[in-house]
Amino acid sequence: MGRLKKLRNLIDSLKDKASLIKATLSITKCHASVNFAVLHATTHNPSPPSEKRLAAVLNFGNGSRLTACACIEVLMDRLHDTQSASVDLKCLLTIHNVINRGSFILKDQLSFYPCSGGKNFLNLSNFRDNSDVETWELSNWVRWYAGLLEQSLMVSRVLGYYFCSCSYRVDNKDKEQKVLSLLNLELLKEINVLVDFTEKICEAPDSLHVNSLVFEVMRIVGEDFMLVQSEIFVRVVELGNRMESMIYGTESTQFFNVLKRLEDCKERKNRGDNDGFWDLIRQTKKKVLMVREKREEMRLVVVTMGHRDESVSESTRFRKQIADSGQLFKSIEFN
Repeated sequence: MGRLKKLRNLIDSLKDKASLIKATLSITKCHASVNFAVLHATTHNPSPPSEKRLAAVLNFGNGSRLTACACIEVLMDRLHDTQSASVDLKCLLTIHNVINRGSFILKDQLSFYPCSGGKNFLNLSNFRDNSDVETWELSNWVRWYAGLLEQSLMVSRVLGYYFCSCSYRVDNKDKEQKVLSLLNLELLKEINVLVDFTEKICEAPDSLHVNSLVFEVMRIVGEDFMLVQSEIFVRVVELGNRMESMIYGTESTQFFNVLKRLEDCKERKNRGDNDGFWDLIRQTKKKVLMVREKREEMRLVVVTMGHRDESVSESTRFRKQIADSGQLFKSIEFN
C-alpha cells in the first residue's frame, strides 16, 4: 500500500511538471503567466497553497478585464479537468480567496462564470477520486466545499454585495441603516439565503482523514461563519422590532421557521460559540411565539364577539316578528 502511494505521488509530481512545461508553450505571454500562477497554486501536493502562490493568482485582478477573465478561465479549466481531490480542493480554496480577497473585477468574472451562473455552476456534485480511501474521503470535502462556494455567491447576489469580502467590511451601524430601508419580505428573503449558507456550513463532512489542506479550508470557512452571523444578527434584530407591526401572519410564520432552522444548526454541530448570537435567536423566537399567541387570542375574541352579535341580531329579528304579528292580530280583531 505504501509503495503504491509513493508511486502515485511520483506520478502526480510528474503531472505537475508536465503541466508547467505545457504552460510555457502558450501562444501569449499573458496566458503563460496565468497558467504558471494557477498551476503553482494548485499542485497535487495535499497541502494548502502558500500565501505567495495565492497572491500571484489574485494579482491578475489588478490588471485588465481580459487578464482577469483569463485567470478565472484557467482556474475553472484546472478545476474541471483534474480527477485529483487535492487539486480540486486547492482550486476551490483559491476561488474562495478570490471571493474574500480578490479585486472587484476578478470577483465579477467569477460571479458570471459561466454566463448562466446559478446553482451548481461549479459542477462538482458528482465528483469522486477513487484512488484510495483517503482521496475518496477527500472527495466528500470537494463536493461540500463546491456547494458552499456556490451558496456564497448566491448570497452575494441576493444581498447585492460580497458579505465575506475584505473590501466590504462595515460596522453594525452601517448594516443597521441598510436593513432599515428594506421591506419585511425583502428582509425575510435575505435571512433565508443567509441561513441556507449557515446550514451548508453545518453539513461539513465528518472525516477521519483530515490533512493540512482540509484544516485550511475549515479555517477560512470558520471566518465566513462569523461574518454570516453578523449579517443575520442585524436582520433578526430589525425584524424582531417589527414583530408587532407585521400585518400578515405568513410573515411571522416565515420568520419563526427561519429562527427554528438556525437553532437546528446549533444543535447539529453543537456550535456554542458566540453566545450573544444564539441568545438573540432564542429570545426572538420566544417573542415571535408570544406575538402569535396574542394575535390568536385577539382573533378568537373577534370571532366570539361576531357570533354574539349574530345571536343578538337573530333574537332582535325574532322579537320584531312577534311584535309585527301582534299588531296584525289587533288589526284583524278591530275590523
